[in-house]
Amino acid sequence: MTIEQLDTRIASWMDKYGIFILRLALAAIFIWFGLLKPLGLSPAEELVKNTVYFLPPDLFFPILGWWEVLIGVCLLYRPLIRIALFLLFLQMPGTMLPLVILPEVTFTRFPIGLTLEGQYIIKNVVLIGAALVVGGTVRSRPAPAKRL
Repeated sequence: MTIEQLDTRIASWMDKYGIFILRLALAAIFIWFGLLKPLGLSPAEELVKNTVYFLPPDLFFPILGWWEVLIGVCLLYRPLIRIALFLLFLQMPGTMLPLVILPEVTFTRFPIGLTLEGQYIIKNVVLIGAALVVGGTVRSRPAPAKRL
């Protein structure tokens, strides 16, 4: 097998399974991070409670966690992907709020120096991008890769 053939096979495998794996990874992140909240194990608890100070934290934080779990579960079952994406895109603006409400917590030097909390928030841009890719498949199944 030549390098070119190997490269073609690897790229075909990625094409065939990439979006499915991306959807599973998104689901895993939302379920995992979501479950941490009602279990009292989330490192983001203080950040969220300080950001959404206008809602009762003992009520809001667990609801947020179960919301995230629901997003993840809906991503696992193809007919519910639209619901997952709707819930995800409703939630995402709120995840960015600390950048505006708590810049002293999210930036070491505005606008590019991020704290660990700021980096945790900015990584949501990748989740948004992944959700857009997965969303591009809701009208039809991705075409299977051509056989080599």
